[in-house]
Amino acid sequence: MLNRILWWSIVQRWLVVLGAIALTIFGIFQLRQMPLDVLPEFAPPQVEIQTEAPGLAPEEVESLITLPIESVVNGTAGVETVRSASSLGLSVVKVVFSWQTNIYQARQLITERLQEVRDRLPPNASPQISPITSLIATILMYALAPKVPTAPDATSLMELRQLVDQKVVNRLLAVPGVSQVIAYGGDVPQYQVLVDPDRLAAQQVSLQDVVAGVSGANENAAGGVIVTPDQELIVRGIGRATSVADLAVALVAHRNGQPIRVQDVATVTKGPALARGDGSVNGQRAIILNIDFYIQEGEDHIPVGTATVTADIETPTGDRVTLPMTYTPRDKHYTARLANPVAGDYRIVLLSTINGQPINSRFRFRYEPNQGGKQE
Repeated sequence: MLNRILWWSIVQRWLVVLGAIALTIFGIFQLRQMPLDVLPEFAPPQVEIQTEAPGLAPEEVESLITLPIESVVNGTAGVETVRSASSLGLSVVKVVFSWQTNIYQARQLITERLQEVRDRLPPNASPQISPITSLIATILMYALAPKVPTAPDATSLMELRQLVDQKVVNRLLAVPGVSQVIAYGGDVPQYQVLVDPDRLAAQQVSLQDVVAGVSGANENAAGGVIVTPDQELIVRGIGRATSVADLAVALVAHRNGQPIRVQDVATVTKGPALARGDGSVNGQRAIILNIDFYIQEGEDHIPVGTATVTADIETPTGDRVTLPMTYTPRDKHYTARLANPVAGDYRIVLLSTINGQPINSRFRFRYEPNQGGKQE
């Protein structure tokens, strides 16, 4: 049989040559149309449920939150595996579906099941479904830090964190393909009311009175509208606190016809929130940004990486500032290739960039509120 095939191929050699050419052209065409990706999905669809419960121990989180959620999602159509982890004040349940399940349908099914269990959870626990991310998730990691933290005019980590939360995160979330930006480290700013027990006792005021007074001083009230022949005027009471001084003069109670304000029993200041962790780069405190992404089937990760690297922000004064990054020579070469890809090697470039290289890079800039953004 093999001899006959070889004899026929030699006799009909021009037909064999034409067939080989046709197959080569068809293969090249298919190769150009083939969806390629350096980071293909290698696991089935997954839905992650996170529930915060401040103050609960891991045992209580497991019994009061994790087990009820596991029980209600176990019977969902297409579910293959349910994994969970309970820690201090946090429950994480990961639901793994079969390969054929559409991720959006899976999230819809889990959302419907969570509606059934909300009434059985503690009052301060509200389960949330994490954004859709690739199973590889993190595409880039950035570390933001002041260039000279010991300088007198250096930007504090509290100001830097506020700028990150208000500007940088929103700008990165606007990049198509970026599903989540997680920032940690630095000092999260908050208004703090430091109550003095001696002054409380002297004024005969309880801690609950202070809490109620501060909460009531941070609300706006609606008053309807006043109708005139040509317009409607909105009536409202502006009571939301916008500064330390606003909270300090909030009314707590009355004693002998005299008002007792927050400043009479406590010290109001703006300070960092209590931190359970921190971020650093090269031994220096910094704010770390984890950028997670999700790409639709048939799309590529290259544009997401390029747009993320070249993303810029606007300072409150309106000046546009591009956050510069400093690289090692190898990282700089890879990122330059990423921003200006060359056919044949740009896929390897992004893979090398994603696999941890940018963690050695960091944004460096100074932010001056009165002068806008100053690039370093």
